[in-house]
Amino acid sequence: MAIRSTNPSLRESSLAPAREPSPTHFFLAVYVLLVIYATLYPLIGWRAPGGSAFAFLTAPWPRYLTAFDLAVNFFGYVPFGLLCVLAVQARSSGGTALVFAIVSGAVLSLLLESTQSFLPARVSSNVDLFANVAGAAVGGLVAAILARWRPGGGPLRRWRAQALTPGAAADLGLALLGLWLFAQLNPATLLFGSGDLRDLFVSAVGERHEAELFVSIEATITAVNLVVVALLASAAVRPEVSIPGLVVALVVVALGVKTFAFAILMRAEHVFAWLTPGAQLGLVGGAVLALAVLWLPYAVRLTLAAMLVMVATVLVNLAPPNPYLSATLKVWEQGHFLNFNGLTRLVSAAWPFAALGYLVYLSAAPRRKPLR
Repeated sequence: MAIRSTNPSLRESSLAPAREPSPTHFFLAVYVLLVIYATLYPLIGWRAPGGSAFAFLTAPWPRYLTAFDLAVNFFGYVPFGLLCVLAVQARSSGGTALVFAIVSGAVLSLLLESTQSFLPARVSSNVDLFANVAGAAVGGLVAAILARWRPGGGPLRRWRAQALTPGAAADLGLALLGLWLFAQLNPATLLFGSGDLRDLFVSAVGERHEAELFVSIEATITAVNLVVVALLASAAVRPEVSIPGLVVALVVVALGVKTFAFAILMRAEHVFAWLTPGAQLGLVGGAVLALAVLWLPYAVRLTLAAMLVMVATVLVNLAPPNPYLSATLKVWEQGHFLNFNGLTRLVSAAWPFAALGYLVYLSAAPRRKPLR
């Protein structure tokens, strides 16, 4: 016999739909952390400034100012403003959300620019502050305009509701896969390889080996990581959604990001330098293995993904130097992308451990409904 509550307030609270966390909140939090790290990198040599940490606000126009610096500061805050509006517009009007994006972008930039006064390798600049605020304003304005054309919660929210299971677990998975895509922007990493911690502890690049050995190791790393990402993507997918199709789309986007990174950071002739013999073998082998394991039971997939994450991380840290990209990467390392390099390396190094924690969380969390 069903038991009904006689308390009206309890009945109303039980009937009220629970507000599910938006994936935009996770993306915004992650993006703020990335902006903080990129702004303060390399995070060494802290010392007290000679004067006020806010003296840069009244400083004269910088003598040396490049279009690249302005573009980086401007476009670095465009996603911040866009995500801010998307995160708060459900509870406020478009104008209020836009003001929130501009004010929060100004506060974040002001705090970070003043903090740079404590780092000898960084220079605080009022021009950077203005560019950051302008980027946040443009990003917020774009989001506010697009919000009027988004019936039913927008394409991202509709796709999330149709393709993924409800709850925070799926949103965390989306953020994790987004970070994996971002890590592909570092051309120094092997294809899909992550978790390389050697730069944090040693400065030597390691002993060189025959190219054949590197091909086999790179192929294994690529294949294993492809399977891991496929298993992670399948963890929160609804039963009626095609997991292979979703994985194929994710891999295609990742390869596009990798090509884009080489096109921007390298010369034109090195756009496909990442497509080494080992990467090609790994893509084929990983695709075959992923198709085979995606049909395993849910618990088995989580366990297998955790084991493969650890295996892939060990292999990445034991891999010899890349004989195919040594000269190309040497040119890039000496370029003007030090902060970008440090940011992508951080995300790449930390990603396997975040993925392992996520898999543990999924294993411990109760599932609302059976999946595949």
